[in-house]
Amino acid sequence: MKTRTLLSSVFILSGLLFTLSASAQTPPKVEFPSPSPLSTVKQRVGLTDIEIAYSRPSAKGRPIFGGLVPFGEVWRTGANARTRISFSTPVKLNGTDIPAGDYSLFTIPGEKEWTVIINKDTKSSPFEYSASNDVARFTTPAVDVAEQIETFTIMFSAIRDDSARIDLLWEHTAVPIHLKLDVVSELAPKIEEMMSAPGDKKPYYQAAMFYYDHGLDLQKAKAWISKANETYYISYLKAEILAKLGDKEGAIAAAKRSSELAAKSPGASGYLKLNEDLIASLK
Repeated sequence: MKTRTLLSSVFILSGLLFTLSASAQTPPKVEFPSPSPLSTVKQRVGLTDIEIAYSRPSAKGRPIFGGLVPFGEVWRTGANARTRISFSTPVKLNGTDIPAGDYSLFTIPGEKEWTVIINKDTKSSPFEYSASNDVARFTTPAVDVAEQIETFTIMFSAIRDDSARIDLLWEHTAVPIHLKLDVVSELAPKIEEMMSAPGDKKPYYQAAMFYYDHGLDLQKAKAWISKANETYYISYLKAEILAKLGDKEGAIAAAKRSSELAAKSPGASGYLKLNEDLIASLK
């Protein structure tokens, strides 16, 4: 009995020593922070979904353009892997047609002007760039900015139904890429069909706003907004439409009605100033 106990203790001790030995030989895994962390920017512009995936290096006291990133050479527009950009519908970038799809975004930085490259190869190493896979190339100015931008940034701004701006920002440089969409030719026929169909439950306000914003048939916009349920913001849009049609009296009356409704609505005080300014512009 004692012999069995002794053998059992020996086996347990041997196993413990083996485990300790294995632990000593295998260091624990440590995850280090990435010096250029991955970022994904998603933006819906009009009816188009856009996604940009890129790595974000920081300056860390280094000179960037003309230094770390040479002028006149193809740059992967970030760090690590290729920068990828996708569009769910066809778009125009700086007036250049880009079909819907997934692409790599390369650039060639210059002191006053950059070349932007849309490349269909999204899988190869970023250092295996081939111009034969280019879908489009166009130039855009490099704009000096006073603020020091420490970390490379790609952002969307000036977003409208049919346009936006994609800004590349780093160090003291901003590079704007202008995005345009043909949302009117796609959506206007659908609005016409929907609004001419039988029934009263229709998006009168949204349809009127779209026609007003895009300079379409204002008489139709006027008819639609007149059928929408009355609120301070609907009355304000009605005032804007009437003003654009040259009906100053009707526009002033609609603006005054908008102010009456806004005064009774929490959080709508900004419309009091909007209506005041609109009325002043019509006198």
